[in-house]
Amino acid sequence: MLNVTTFVGLDVHARSIKAVALDAMTGEVRCAAFGYDAVAVADWVKSIDPKAKCVYESGVTGFDLQKKLAALGVDCIVGAVSKMIKPAADRKRKNDRNDAEFLARLLSVGNVTEVWIPDDECEAARDLVRALEDAREEVARSKQMLSKFLLRHGLVFDEANPSGARKKNWTAAHWAWIKSVSFAEKSDNDVLAYYIDRVNQATEDKARLEKLVAAEASKPRWKRRVDSVRCLKGIDVMTAADLVFEAGEFSRFKNARSFAAWIGLTPSEHSSGEGVHRGGITKAGNRHLRKDLVESAWHYLSCSPHSKDLARGQVPDPRARRHATKGVRRLVARREDMLARGLNKNKANVATARELACWVWAVGRMVESA
Repeated sequence: MLNVTTFVGLDVHARSIKAVALDAMTGEVRCAAFGYDAVAVADWVKSIDPKAKCVYESGVTGFDLQKKLAALGVDCIVGAVSKMIKPAADRKRKNDRNDAEFLARLLSVGNVTEVWIPDDECEAARDLVRALEDAREEVARSKQMLSKFLLRHGLVFDEANPSGARKKNWTAAHWAWIKSVSFAEKSDNDVLAYYIDRVNQATEDKARLEKLVAAEASKPRWKRRVDSVRCLKGIDVMTAADLVFEAGEFSRFKNARSFAAWIGLTPSEHSSGEGVHRGGITKAGNRHLRKDLVESAWHYLSCSPHSKDLARGQVPDPRARRHATKGVRRLVARREDMLARGLNKNKANVATARELACWVWAVGRMVESA
């Protein structure tokens, strides 16, 4: 930014954009308001300074504006909102103009952490795995609605096996029981049919999206990395695809700790003077992957330290597979050690998830450098 003297903060909303341009040499501030119109923003920025640099916060508006401005010849970045800390006094003067000026001033002093911008193919792959996550949540919600409806009528599945163990929900036996339910009132039967249809539709949608994710993961750009990351126990095709699609390129992280921090699995810290206190994980990162890895880490409670068998069609990088096998042994041993020391099982699982993230990065990076 040595040759840049004009910095533009953009406060972006679904239907509007507030822009503030700051001349770092003179301190002059200019403001403008637009609809969601990249062309209008680009024309205004260029009229002030063709070399101006722009920034807006990461968030629900995604990367669309950045890509459109870049195509129009405007230098624009997306700043990590989790790294932007406003002074306490400014938090009481919040409006679109002040927010845009705050961004411009942060950028002018080089205090913006830039978010990596995925290309269109990578962003589409991310959209696919996030849609799958939504579908999984919809299945869980639909099942909960059906269960609560039956519970309100005093109906609870309570069949047992010959051994006396209670049969699990959502098995063939459970569905047979649900379909045997009949109410005296027609309206209740209609409601039951609605909830059953909702569960079935959500389940079909989830299965369809899983096939689409698997197909995307088999493309040459992704397959080698997905197949190699799958060599770590607890990580199936869907989880590996999520990790690879969300990361985009493992090489953009300087080390394993940076990758774990991006996911939000590194410990928080509150230190002062000689006192050092580390707390729970920051959770300031990619929540999709954090959820995936925390769930995957539970496998290390009971899995063996031996290498994971390859699935049909799985072709990992040989060196990466050997490294993943080493990682499995390490993760199993670490988990056993933590439990032997009496560490709370949930804390042990999060610690395992953090180290698993580091092994994922190492395996993925190894494939990229092969």
